[in-house]
Amino acid sequence: MSEPSHIDHPLYNLLQEENISAFNAARARGESVNLRGAYLRGLDLRGMDAAGLDLSDAYLRSADLRGIDFRQARLDGASLHEAKISGVYFPSEISAHEIFLSVDRGTRLRAQR
Repeated sequence: MSEPSHIDHPLYNLLQEENISAFNAARARGESVNLRGAYLRGLDLRGMDAAGLDLSDAYLRSADLRGIDFRQARLDGASLHEAKISGVYFPSEISAHEIFLSVDRGTRLRAQR
């Protein structure tokens, strides 16, 4: 696992600007982005369409993730320390205990296979 990084990509820039509606519209038009290892600390990402996104090793500390459906996203190795997660759907292979440890202690998420 490497350090979280800023990604040189227009869709990543939309997330950094918290322009979630433009991000979702671009994805609906077929644009894609790899957010593996992305630095997304403290962002308000509510309403983001996460289906099919690779957020492995992403840094989501203190991000507002409320209501996001991550069931079809990859979150292995992501950090959710102090993130707001009310109403979030997580992939079924990530246990509630793993999620708690990540939000409370900053551990990286591990999927149970």
